[in-house]
Amino acid sequence: MDHVFYPWSAQASVDPVPITGAEGSWFWDATGKRYLDFSSQLVNVNIGHQHPDVVEAIVAQAKSLTTISPTVGNEARSELARLIVERAPGDLNRVLFTTGGAEAVEHAVRLARSYTGRTTMLSAYRSYHGGTGTAIGLTGEPRRWGAEPTNVDVVRFFGPYPYRSAWGATTPEEECDAALRHLRQVVELEGPQHIAGLIMETVVGTNGVLVPPPGYLAGVRALCDEFGIVYIADEVMAGFGRVGEWFAVQAFDVAPDLITFAKGVNSGYVPLGGVLIAERIAERYDHAVYPGGLTYAGHPLACAAGVASVEVFEREGILDHVRAVGADVLGKGLRDLAARHPSVGEVRGMGFFWALELVRDRGTREPLIPFAAAGAAAEPMQRVTAAAKGRGVWPFNVANRFQIAPPLTTSAEDLRQGLDIVDEALTVADGYVSST
Repeated sequence: MDHVFYPWSAQASVDPVPITGAEGSWFWDATGKRYLDFSSQLVNVNIGHQHPDVVEAIVAQAKSLTTISPTVGNEARSELARLIVERAPGDLNRVLFTTGGAEAVEHAVRLARSYTGRTTMLSAYRSYHGGTGTAIGLTGEPRRWGAEPTNVDVVRFFGPYPYRSAWGATTPEEECDAALRHLRQVVELEGPQHIAGLIMETVVGTNGVLVPPPGYLAGVRALCDEFGIVYIADEVMAGFGRVGEWFAVQAFDVAPDLITFAKGVNSGYVPLGGVLIAERIAERYDHAVYPGGLTYAGHPLACAAGVASVEVFEREGILDHVRAVGADVLGKGLRDLAARHPSVGEVRGMGFFWALELVRDRGTREPLIPFAAAGAAAEPMQRVTAAAKGRGVWPFNVANRFQIAPPLTTSAEDLRQGLDIVDEALTVADGYVSST
């Protein structure tokens, strides 16, 4: 481990846990200590660790063809594209494969700009779109700061966040209306004739599991149609069952022009991503060359894993499991925790995608740690995270939020066991709650 340069880390302070194995919703370290994976690693192991059917599909593909250029035909690649298109909304019926989510975003932006002949992109402040050049430039959260100047032609806007409304809204309906008025004003002030596309996470992931209020995404769709703006739904994190639908936009009855995906398409067993493309955009390149490509795009091993994963989703009824257990166990269980812990300001989420926003004071909604806290200022949240990990639950914690995104195959029994540990860990956060 001495020669590995770790991402998003100060190298001298890195002390990684040496993981030696995993199965289902659990993984374990070199000492044998087991962890319930409440983060699906980086919200990507949707089908769980080491699913035998997916592993077998990778092995079988490796025995017949380990790799081949993306410029030729391949059965696994073609079959996965068909399966994805059949489950997509609207007329998104072509797939441009990449090797991950950030590359999918890069190519979605290229498609939007090439299709419209415009350059400016709209992106939300509370967003993360990837670590490559354009993707990090579109990102609205603090991880972008260290990469500036990114020289990306982007204008940012505020998305809906009812708990901390930028407009003082008191209901989801008010928040939706205010957010759409704000977005319209941004478009008008920037000049719609310059705006190629709008990219937005359907359910904001790393920045708080922010579920859009009813009507918001439909309003975004209508606004994009009015001004000829390409609507890109970033579903790298929320897609492939995370909220109980193949694509999260389906929970809101919206069809974007492009969908970026990765992570859950094959649970990261082999790197894979892609862009789903609406026919009206794809047909532009029927007789014109699309200016882009990647050596390992649609890699046969990755696509074979994706095909097997879709088949497992169907055979094991995973989407139904996520909808039912997500509501009855995770949602209900987290609301029960909130009732007992004064440090929980809000519970939000859907399916197997949830967040507890931790605060020092429910009345003022002062966060447990300040925005972009580091060092000693971040210690309270570090202690909460350590308490969970020490008891055997591995959460996906960011800023002042205790985020929960287990593999979609996790049993109700395991989820309840994990929630019992979260219950214990929250007592640490309670210790910081104001007594006045």
